[in-house]
Amino acid sequence: MGGSHHHHHHHEVSGGRLFWTIVLNVLITVSQIVGGIVSGSLALLSDALHNFSDVLSLVIAWGANRLASRPGNETHTFGFKRAEILAALFNASVLTGIALFLIVEAVHKLLRPEAVDSFWVIGLGVLSIVLNTLSVLLIKADARDNMNVKAAYLHLLTDVMTSVAVAVGGVLMYVWGLYWIDPVVSVLIALYLIRASYALILESGGVLMQFAPATVDLDEVRKSVLGVSGLANIHHIHLWRLNDHAVFLEAHLDFREDVPLSEATAVVETLEKILETRFGITHTTFQCEYGRHDDKHLVCSG
Repeated sequence: MGGSHHHHHHHEVSGGRLFWTIVLNVLITVSQIVGGIVSGSLALLSDALHNFSDVLSLVIAWGANRLASRPGNETHTFGFKRAEILAALFNASVLTGIALFLIVEAVHKLLRPEAVDSFWVIGLGVLSIVLNTLSVLLIKADARDNMNVKAAYLHLLTDVMTSVAVAVGGVLMYVWGLYWIDPVVSVLIALYLIRASYALILESGGVLMQFAPATVDLDEVRKSVLGVSGLANIHHIHLWRLNDHAVFLEAHLDFREDVPLSEATAVVETLEKILETRFGITHTTFQCEYGRHDDKHLVCSG
């Protein structure tokens, strides 16, 4: 016996806005690759590589968003909602890998500093700041409650920061000829990327591993259940997130008396409303029991 409730009030992601951020980032990437090669700037090429990862992340985010909206069927009973979580994990992991690569390249260049045409670095740094800021504003609303778009949004937000660092580095090189600034900026960009990706890797990985949401306290869930008239115990709980919005709970419920099915159904409906209101649990499945001698622990390791 079970029931399900689903929230329908979360923000709908706009595929059009994601598309235009992709176009903007293709422009930035191409211009920075050309400028980095012409000027000999590792910081500019680092930023170009970062922007190219943004293009990939936005394409994947857009595709995952389209896939996640497809309904479930007999073969895929959950639908494709996990596609966005996979995309978020992939994008954050790629970002971390790029950051490590940039650190290695920057160390090589620190050991052998080379002259850089700082005019290109300043000009393209400023262009990147403008276009990345526009990209951030385009998808800011979508990133608030969607982990997939949040991953892409983080890419873009770090791009604004890194472009500022590139432009400032260009000014320092232009005025004082401090060419070691170029690889130092690359390392700072890389460290920022790692920091920005870490939390998202943990969160998306936790969803895929079916960890219980950090926002739900199982002991409080148990207390809420025991507050419902007619229920004696809840045990064998499984609690997980399907995606950003859908929280699932399944459990065994012990009834105090051997009640008719109609009464048990009414009790379950009352409990579902409490769990949705207090904990945001959108889908529940309960096994109703009376006088059964099974493992009564809240979480059963077996």
